[in-house]
Amino acid sequence: MLLHRLLKEEEGQTLVEYGLLVALIALVVIAALTILGRKVANTFNTINANLP
Repeated sequence: MLLHRLLKEEEGQTLVEYGLLVALIALVVIAALTILGRKVANTFNTINANLP
């Protein structure tokens, strides 16, 4: 009975799918911030170096 109920229940599957989506979005955001952060830092360093 427990196995039958677990196979028919979809709430757990949905929760796992949302968890995976949140993890994937977090990884994409972290990667984007890492890449953009370096570019922004380089831009500010270039501007600062060219100021009198």
